Amino acid sequence: MPLALLALAISAFGIGTTEFVMMGLLPNVAEDLGTSVPTAGYLVSAYALGVVIGAPLLTALGSRIPRKRMLVLLMAVFTVGNLASALAPGFGTLIAGRLLAGLPHGAFFGVGAVVAARLVREGRQARAVATMFLGLTVANIVGVPAATLLGQHLGWRATFLVVAAIGLVAMAALAKLIPPLPADERTGLGRELRALGNRQVLLGLLTTVFGFAGIFAVYSYLASMMTEVTGFSETSVTLVLALFGIGMTLGALVAGPLTDRALRPTLYGSLAALTVILAVFHFTAEVKWAALVSVVLIGAVGFMTTTPLQMLVMNKAQQAPTLAAASNQSAFNLANAGGAWVGGLALTAGWGWTSPTLVGAVLAGVGLIVAVTAGLLDRGARDSSRIVARSAKADADTGAGEHTESAVASKTLG
Repeated sequence: MPLALLALAISAFGIGTTEFVMMGLLPNVAEDLGTSVPTAGYLVSAYALGVVIGAPLLTALGSRIPRKRMLVLLMAVFTVGNLASALAPGFGTLIAGRLLAGLPHGAFFGVGAVVAARLVREGRQARAVATMFLGLTVANIVGVPAATLLGQHLGWRATFLVVAAIGLVAMAALAKLIPPLPADERTGLGRELRALGNRQVLLGLLTTVFGFAGIFAVYSYLASMMTEVTGFSETSVTLVLALFGIGMTLGALVAGPLTDRALRPTLYGSLAALTVILAVFHFTAEVKWAALVSVVLIGAVGFMTTTPLQMLVMNKAQQAPTLAAASNQSAFNLANAGGAWVGGLALTAGWGWTSPTLVGAVLAGVGLIVAVTAGLLDRGARDSSRIVARSAKADADTGAGEHTESAVASKTLG
């Protein structure tokens, strides 16, 4: 794999750390700024809102900017947002800092996925995209627990200062390691929007919303399940969350090669497995060892869906994949908010602490139905296996840099 993928993974590590660390720092922030924990929870929503708004907006605005420069600019906005969060004098300005930090999230992964696919030869694009997302999974194993401990001991502001420093390192790595990749002069906002209107792209985004809502319906209340049902102490919850991150990493490692070989079967299999495991978790949550195994498996099969979903929307967007890939990140965050909301409804209804697992299983099952329906509608289509990016080497060999995001037919994956 090219060393340039390391720069993308470092960036993803920083993004993943700042996205999830706030959940562990809410009590510290609330106490320091004189507000309640539920009110401080709006800081999580502010970041998610930034992702949803920023993904299509920044991608559209940057459609003509060379890919390398665009990635550096996006990480600059991310860094400024985290620095503003660290220096925020009050709750309102902290909300603004979190919103700013979230704005480049979706656009970065959208552009980054296209760039990652271009950095490798045909047939290894999914592995390249999965490598970038490894930074996100490692953040859940190392970055989030370490940043949470740092915030608890040195103050939450120190956490965001460190994340801003990671952003600076990522900017330097991107500037040094990513090769020059011109934007496609033929790709403008109109073309990107038309690609986003493709039925298969929309079905892919809908699959993301339902499939990942199933995960977040459970993940949002995992700490409470582990203490109230399984019997773990509050100090052990960090270990449980780290196990979830390990599962995510394992899933990402497996997803890349499998997606390169068979995209839709990988997606169907991971969603089906997720549906089953979430349902089983309703029963295994009462046994410690079984609960821990279930947590790892949920993280693994859940994150196995990420790469095929990202590749699917990029493939179906064909010659204008960046906005579709970025919009998929918006779909992930909608799933985050929607899954937590639906899971919370089950708890409010008095169905018990493990009820979100069954809600999650239903949501994941709906995602599977949407995915299978999309596959049936797409059966026999010649472009079902298009790979969205030529390799950088191929561009150099042919001198066709201005056509950098043209689709290249690959083997049939449907």
